[in-house]
Amino acid sequence: MSARPDTSTHNTIRNPRPALLVLEDGTTFRGRSFGAEGETFGEAVFATGMTGYQETLTDPSYRGQVVVATAPHIGNTGWNDEDDESRQVWVAGLVVRDIARMPSNWRSRRSLPDELTAQGVVGITDVDTRALTRHLRERGSMRVGISTTATDPAALRAQVLQQPSMAGRDLVDDVTVTAAEVIPAVGEHRFTVAAIDLGIKSRTPYRMAERGITTHVLPATTSFAELQAIGADGVFFSNGPGDPATTDGPRDLLRQVLEAQIPYFGICFGNQVFGRALGFGTFKLKYGHRGINQPVMDLTTRKVEITAHNHGFAVDAPIGEAVDTPYGVATVSHVCLNDDVVEGLELRRDGKLAAFSVQYHPEAAAGPHDASYLFDRFVQLMSGEAS
Repeated sequence: MSARPDTSTHNTIRNPRPALLVLEDGTTFRGRSFGAEGETFGEAVFATGMTGYQETLTDPSYRGQVVVATAPHIGNTGWNDEDDESRQVWVAGLVVRDIARMPSNWRSRRSLPDELTAQGVVGITDVDTRALTRHLRERGSMRVGISTTATDPAALRAQVLQQPSMAGRDLVDDVTVTAAEVIPAVGEHRFTVAAIDLGIKSRTPYRMAERGITTHVLPATTSFAELQAIGADGVFFSNGPGDPATTDGPRDLLRQVLEAQIPYFGICFGNQVFGRALGFGTFKLKYGHRGINQPVMDLTTRKVEITAHNHGFAVDAPIGEAVDTPYGVATVSHVCLNDDVVEGLELRRDGKLAAFSVQYHPEAAAGPHDASYLFDRFVQLMSGEAS
């Protein structure tokens, strides 16, 4: 994304208009607009990170979702040209309690409202986000509309009710690359990885590159023959948006990868697709996990790590049981300590690790860094040193 003029010394909300937010159950909040004017619709979800809003907004996994920030003050560090996780903002809308009047950070190039305006994203501020978050925790994530033009909640709600539910939505085609992209290894080349882009974040291939991995980022529609032509030492499936139950193509591709016994690592959506490839089901969580402060236990080491999450679906697999599959023995490797949701899977052949995945973001954008060891585990898997 090209740099825009520095607006960091100016008030970021100029002549704000009233804005209206209506949930599908009729719950209504009024506030002021920031960012683009107009109307937007999506699934209302809340994210608990105190920092990292730029990485959140540019995470393709948020395609089709209106993000409610639980941190009360958003926008204070503005917007820079280094922290984008993809080519654009993907959220359908942003809801905050208090938008910063002026950004203040040495890397800031413009304000958050200015960036949202440039990208056509509607935001609403002066909303009681605590009350809204509590409502979503009680009732679950639901469809929502935000408008800077409508004044009648009933009319806006009627539009909300016409929107599709996140359950059953296939959004991967919206975010995947259309042609292969190659991110070279930093320093000595050690391995080649085929990364299937289901909504990949830019920090992920960077984490691989710093470990000597050349990453070929491939479209979600890539065939097994095309994948084989790369001569990959390992295969990676990324995070992404939508309902994993709709992704039969990636699931079938992954089954071919497992049959060929190519080392596999997946994160987030890649964990859900891995679960489906192994024969497990998936289900929609009531309100999901979103934020950079989620506690997870690695059952293989018994260590607890604080992790970054963004998922509204989870794998339905038995915890503490070994399950025979056509590709080896599958077990749950990680669990969330808040609610026992499956946060990782591993596959073993003849007692040795053959493939694994986690439900969260070890690339640590915008943090924390507790789970970065998983990239080292992938290197060990490809080198034949994983136990």
